[in-house]
Amino acid sequence: MVSRVRVWLNRTYAENVFFMDQLRRNPSDRAVEIHATHGDPDSPVLAAADTAELEPESLSPAGYVEYALDQVARRGIDVFVPRLHQAAIVAHRAEFEAAGTAVLAPPPEAVAVFHDKVIAYEAVQAIGVPVPPWYRVRSEDELVTAVEELEAGGHKACFKPASGAGGVGFRVITRTPFSLMHLSGFPSPYVPLDLVLEALRSAEEPVDWLVMPRLEQPEVSVDCLTGPDNRVRLAVGRTKNGRRRGFTLHEQWLEPARRIAEGFGLHYLSNIQFRMFGDRPVLMDVNTRPAGGLHQLSLCGVNAPWAAVQLALGEDPGKMAPPFLGQDYTVVSGPRPLRPVSLPQQRPEATDPLPAAPAPLSAEPVGSVGAAAQVLPL
Repeated sequence: MVSRVRVWLNRTYAENVFFMDQLRRNPSDRAVEIHATHGDPDSPVLAAADTAELEPESLSPAGYVEYALDQVARRGIDVFVPRLHQAAIVAHRAEFEAAGTAVLAPPPEAVAVFHDKVIAYEAVQAIGVPVPPWYRVRSEDELVTAVEELEAGGHKACFKPASGAGGVGFRVITRTPFSLMHLSGFPSPYVPLDLVLEALRSAEEPVDWLVMPRLEQPEVSVDCLTGPDNRVRLAVGRTKNGRRRGFTLHEQWLEPARRIAEGFGLHYLSNIQFRMFGDRPVLMDVNTRPAGGLHQLSLCGVNAPWAAVQLALGEDPGKMAPPFLGQDYTVVSGPRPLRPVSLPQQRPEATDPLPAAPAPLSAEPVGSVGAAAQVLPL
């Protein structure tokens, strides 16, 4: 009899409720139980999990590793998919393996390279992957120089933190003075240069920004599945151009993504993003974790989360190719159930009977979240 697989996702994105769904609907028909932890009691991943806990706040990376080691031991975790404190966790991979837990994340060296976007750009350039012009900015004068040089080349300047994820802190610089125009409609990523400079002058701490030209669409996110032997098993591009999304297997996107994934050992699931600079694709960002939109590959007949878990368990799924490319689609928000007010302990021990499935949404749902997005065809 094949044993169940116990998977833990820590403080992950709301959209990964679909990652969890795919693990349960795996083509191997293997029983999967999911443990989830989060700092937000209203995260839908807690409601979607078989067992769940609120994470303690304000733990240092070292303190979080101790917390994680306790979790895997108490919960009998087979595969740990870390997002929060990924770098600290992979540095202690041997301790998790000694506890019987595989860590579904790249080795420490790969995580370190892509934690800092400047180091990442320098590293991928060295293996022949094109990147856009960029400037590292820590002061007012450096920002002015970078913006003026980019504008002289006919580009709009934008900036984002040198380390970070999910587009947090991304802004586009404009010369338009601040006015009511900026206060009408929805919030915009555009910020007037004079306000940015004023903020820098009054800041108590220096910034660490990457300033670069605003890149053009399409944006292509290549989801890669790479084995511990550094060989890519699966690479599929997800295209985004305005509202319209789709899929591509064109080598102008896949070849540089494979080069990065194999060259830096981005084991298991990674996401490598490109945009256009002029008439050629250039690297925009690299995520050493599963993308929030990874589940969209199911429209191509691919279950990437389960294939990654198989790899982590030492069960190589072999080289994979989507049996077809799904039609173009768009993403819309949909309701997901939440836990009733506070987070109960569904099961104190992993050996207890499974709880009943969450009740379906009724006319009076317990809650919903917009970030759990569904895909609809166009």
